[in-house]
Amino acid sequence: MHNFREIAYNGLWKQNPGLVQLLGLCPILAISTSMVNAVSLGLATVLVMAVANLAIASLRNFIPYEVRIPVFILVIASLVTMVDLSFNAWLHELYLVLGIFIPLIVTNCIVLARVEAYAAKNAPISSTIDGVLMGLGLVWVLAVLGGVRELVGSGTLFTGIDMIFPSLSPIRVFGDDYPDFLIAILPPGAFFALGCLIALFNWINARAAARAQRRPLPATDEATTASDGVPAAAPASTPSPSPAP
Repeated sequence: MHNFREIAYNGLWKQNPGLVQLLGLCPILAISTSMVNAVSLGLATVLVMAVANLAIASLRNFIPYEVRIPVFILVIASLVTMVDLSFNAWLHELYLVLGIFIPLIVTNCIVLARVEAYAAKNAPISSTIDGVLMGLGLVWVLAVLGGVRELVGSGTLFTGIDMIFPSLSPIRVFGDDYPDFLIAILPPGAFFALGCLIALFNWINARAAARAQRRPLPATDEATTASDGVPAAAPASTPSPSPAP
């Protein structure tokens, strides 16, 4: 259980692929023009990462070390092909919007990095959990980035939700007279928003580290006494000098 908590903490925060490792910046910057597009691509990446980690972890003892990278890419490409065909069949309008970025999951450094760094060296269950949580770490970054860019750029949220759920419609937060801030949904806006998000992430970590340093440490003598069950010996008193005759 402790290992799973560590995997969750690493995937969602400490080793976040979008804010710490800075992997997969191409889809992060390009597809995060709206929250729906960003989360959709993120969830597709989660599915590929989870199944790829499970497959590689299960076959790791049968894959020769010298050809491991081509085998990894072949497994990932097979999974991405299935995801691509599924989007085309069941979510065709969203498939047209995401376009080339679904097939590009094959070359996404996040997927290959976790397969090589974790799945090829660990058991299938923990590898699958690692893939899911690393992917979810990417999803929340994409969701925040896409939501901020969409809100600032056009004053709406969940644009394109009707492509997934036809009964739903986007929310216009700032009303119909909101003057669109175009740069937020253009490529420069993606770099600005990601830079601000990384700065906020580092500021939160710095404050947490500062609070941890200011936290008082427990008394060593008292802890040792409590653990041993023996009271600490009183310091020996120095005899007072006898008065001169």
